[in-house]
Amino acid sequence: MEILQLSIEKLSNAMRIYAENSENFHRLRLIDEEEAINNLDRAFEAKLEAFHSLYDVSKKYVSYFDYADTNLLIVLRNAIHHRNHLLFRSWNSEMHLNGGMKKMSGALFLLVNHEIKDAIKISQYYYKLDDILDRLDESRNSPYIAGKMTRDQRLASLNLTLEGLGINSVIHKRKTEGFPSSQVYINIIPIYISAIQRVFNILSKLDLNIKGFDSDVYLKHFTELPNIDLNYLTYKELRLP
Repeated sequence: MEILQLSIEKLSNAMRIYAENSENFHRLRLIDEEEAINNLDRAFEAKLEAFHSLYDVSKKYVSYFDYADTNLLIVLRNAIHHRNHLLFRSWNSEMHLNGGMKKMSGALFLLVNHEIKDAIKISQYYYKLDDILDRLDESRNSPYIAGKMTRDQRLASLNLTLEGLGINSVIHKRKTEGFPSSQVYINIIPIYISAIQRVFNILSKLDLNIKGFDSDVYLKHFTELPNIDLNYLTYKELRLP
């Protein structure tokens, strides 16, 4: 149990550090845009690493690969951890550090969110939908397919993502409304919140002796937060100047 407690504390620390970087983002961006974006990106990646550490020590309690939210976080972490590809660069990095605003001037983007229905504000951190599909969907013939997963594992993970996160609906909307696939971005934060809620609700039923301030705060917060409906999607269209 002590190892599990330490992993929860590590994850809670990472979530606090990300929240602090997110809060500080707009102020720092006025001074040093590159530092602000890189700080937030590294803080988000640290949350994925900490989530994976918790997975390592709690998988006998939680069936991580049976749920779309927890499954996707592990897919993202593994892809970013090995980083033998150019996938999963955040919206901020793509648009503001890699010349995307200039290259894509006038382009119309589709930004996808899973919302909490009582309008609690959720922060935004976007990855390109194509990047997720390029890791899991063999039919795309991507050179970046997740090679450490078996074909059956990739198919199961893809189906969970398409059905459990409403991505089939996103793809249908993209096709019917004519959005290029490279211009569809998914906010990962609601999916992350849903995954943490799921895991913390299960682990909170164990005989944990939580001592750290961060873990006490975050465990309570996520077990009391209203659930995110992963089939409840909202869309925002954004045209670059």
